[in-house]
Amino acid sequence: MTPLSELGTTPTRATRGRTRRRAGRAVVPAVAAALACLLAAPSAAVAEPDDAPPATGPATTAAAAAEICDIYCDARDPASAQGDRVPVSATLHGRTLRLHVSDPDVMGWGSVDGGRAGDEVWLDRSFDGGRTWASGSRLGLTSVPTGATGWRTQMYNVDDWANAGVGALRACSKAVDHPEIACTGWARNDRNAWSRSTAAATSLMMLWDRNTGLFETNGWWTGANALTAVVDNARITGMGSYRYAIAGTYDKNVNARDGQFRNEYLDDTGWWGLAWIAAYDLTGDSRYLSTARADADHMRRYWTGTCGGGVQWNTGIAYKNAITNELYIQLNAALHNRIPGDTTYLQRAREGWDWFRGSGMINSGNLVNDGLDDSCANNGQPTWTYNQGVILGALAELHRATGDGAVLDAARRLADASTTSGYLNPGGILREVNEGDDCSSDGASFKGAYVRGLGRLNAALGDRPYSAYLDRQSDAAYANARDSLSMYGPHWAGPLVRPATGHGCQHGALDLFNAAEAS
Repeated sequence: MTPLSELGTTPTRATRGRTRRRAGRAVVPAVAAALACLLAAPSAAVAEPDDAPPATGPATTAAAAAEICDIYCDARDPASAQGDRVPVSATLHGRTLRLHVSDPDVMGWGSVDGGRAGDEVWLDRSFDGGRTWASGSRLGLTSVPTGATGWRTQMYNVDDWANAGVGALRACSKAVDHPEIACTGWARNDRNAWSRSTAAATSLMMLWDRNTGLFETNGWWTGANALTAVVDNARITGMGSYRYAIAGTYDKNVNARDGQFRNEYLDDTGWWGLAWIAAYDLTGDSRYLSTARADADHMRRYWTGTCGGGVQWNTGIAYKNAITNELYIQLNAALHNRIPGDTTYLQRAREGWDWFRGSGMINSGNLVNDGLDDSCANNGQPTWTYNQGVILGALAELHRATGDGAVLDAARRLADASTTSGYLNPGGILREVNEGDDCSSDGASFKGAYVRGLGRLNAALGDRPYSAYLDRQSDAAYANARDSLSMYGPHWAGPLVRPATGHGCQHGALDLFNAAEAS
């Protein structure tokens, strides 16, 4: 068994997010959910700790799960455990419920103490970050025997590695004399989770859909960002466990939409192009570089003379905006840096930066607004965080291509403005403009793109001027936005919010930890 550790109004990105997202996973019908609740808990009342999803959530039935084998097979005696760590616990009617994890065995078990004969205890196992647990429900169901006040389940595996299932466990219990069910929060072993970034990467991979090759909700451009974060983590930490997602994403989606990860939104194409640059850097597989070239060439076809140049946002919409052109600069500079003897992509990158810096989208405070209005002037729309960050990564790549110190000077001015902006950093912690409580909208991904770009600029500067800023953001998110499974909510300064769906917050946190650790 190979261990995991080896392997009229111009539309804006923020306003179009919900209308453009592809349909996510099918919602469990209300009748099925109600039936599941009845099977799991025959009474109406359910008591849960604050950090646990409802026990009457999307569980299906108590059907036996297929046996999973990793180092050992399911249903192993806890007496043989090589470790005993209790990451989460809960109480109910005087009973104490604990989830035990044996990290060396990559297994866990549940226990209940302070109870009475007949109290039940079991495990739930989820392969999508606690969203659902289906046939992984009520594993090892057992009851406290006569004459005892406590009992424990057998041990079950956390991961289904043979099927690329990245898992989590929780312990649940029902008192014999009360109708309620209590469950701990979700947690897992420490394999592939030895640091902030690897733990965040592992939790993000719980949201990777093996059927679609995309991440939960099947967001298109956000999926490119999530994959980039996973690839960057493999490069920075050396953890190659999730490299399978690279080929899995590529093979399942290379012929989707317009093929080669192209579609009508030119910024989407740019995000995917950069994802395949990252994949090429990690793997050396030339097909990823070829796709990145196809993406850059697709964008180039929509460089027009409107407003003096620049790539338009959409193949059918002449709007010139910041993000599309920042991605265009970075992608072309990156291609030049990886294609020996190239002159074409370098010329495009230089032309893109020359146009961008003179376009007016950089305002007097050295922050970047969303785009240009019909008269080709700065439209004054919000200074989204990703518009401040992608240009930094682009200029770092362009400087690598040219050695032009003026490019880095310009990048420093922009980075100094965004990292010191009280508007973008209330209380010193980055917050997206109009930040919401969800993780599935476009805006939920913006901060990740910002810190990724800032981190790449920081790495290109000898004095690492933004390391302290990145460390401050990392410490805040880790302290305020993290649950027991290292799943992250949208607010790095807190409070912790756990949206029901979406991967934007999780890849944003991973981008942050990648950047902080690389600095």
